[in-house]
Amino acid sequence: MARQKQNIYLIGPMGAGKTAVGMQLAKDLGLAFFDSDLEIQKRTGVDIPYIFEMEGEAGFRARETGVITDLSKERNAVVATGGGSVLSESNRARLTATGLVIYLKTEVEEQLKRTKRARHRPLLANKNRREVLEQLTQARTPLYAAIADACIDTSGKRVRAVAAEIAKLAAEHGFAPLQK
Repeated sequence: MARQKQNIYLIGPMGAGKTAVGMQLAKDLGLAFFDSDLEIQKRTGVDIPYIFEMEGEAGFRARETGVITDLSKERNAVVATGGGSVLSESNRARLTATGLVIYLKTEVEEQLKRTKRARHRPLLANKNRREVLEQLTQARTPLYAAIADACIDTSGKRVRAVAAEIAKLAAEHGFAPLQK
């Protein structure tokens, strides 16, 4: 896995803006964009809640690792990862080995606002959303922080502003798209 860092990976909790920011960043930098959750849906032909229902979280995580493995082989891509992708040690190793890892952080209050209408978040379904988000934050924040090359708080910020901030950070870290 000692390959050149060829992608930009966005990690962080649900509602941090990984997909929206990733799409804007890819557009700004002329890179391909992938969302690991959308890739899982494309490959399976079903939505994430259905996978959770049929295979449980463990089944979903196994599929997620397969997608992260494949996406880490891309060149010149921005990849928005699922909030729990960092739970896998192999995912963490693969992301850090092949890309610039940007942790998009946001406060639980902001997550609650951004996810209040979401019906495709199985970890929040039929549960106390605040309590779940606080538990996930406590469990995952150290994992995000451990592999991040940089951290950006997205609370109250516009998508374009966050994408511009990442583009600047990427340039400072020496990230340049590879020749295809």
